[in-house]
Amino acid sequence: MKRILFVCTGNTCRSPMAEALFRAKAADGQWEVRSAGVAAFDGQPASPQVLQVLAERGIEHDHQARRLNDEMVAWADLILTMTQGHKAMIQGMFPGAAEKVFTLREFVGVEGMSDIADPFGGTVEDYRRCAEEIEESLDRLFDKFTG
Repeated sequence: MKRILFVCTGNTCRSPMAEALFRAKAADGQWEVRSAGVAAFDGQPASPQVLQVLAERGIEHDHQARRLNDEMVAWADLILTMTQGHKAMIQGMFPGAAEKVFTLREFVGVEGMSDIADPFGGTVEDYRRCAEEIEESLDRLFDKFTG
């Protein structure tokens, strides 16, 4: 079983969306998926816009934010971040894990802009666009793993 950890800043927008969207795609039981934030406040719910966008896709996600820690880093086979900044921060905080940390877009081979913009504070449409960006990368990720 492969263990994937998605990471963003507060673990209330992008990484919970990535976690829920990937889990919905990979319902075959071959994957364990979690999410965390480099500056998360433990226990915060996902933003209402995230829950709305996921519900529009038929996905329920009961989420509580978690701050990235040693245990999560050790658990993960692969850590996929939403930005280069998150990647650099994790590699600085957990140098022993540097070889398993990538931005999501970098890992799946998206050329150019490697960051997925934070929709925090934006409209539901901003969250929909973010979900589409994440989903496009997750489709590539799933293809990469399943051949």
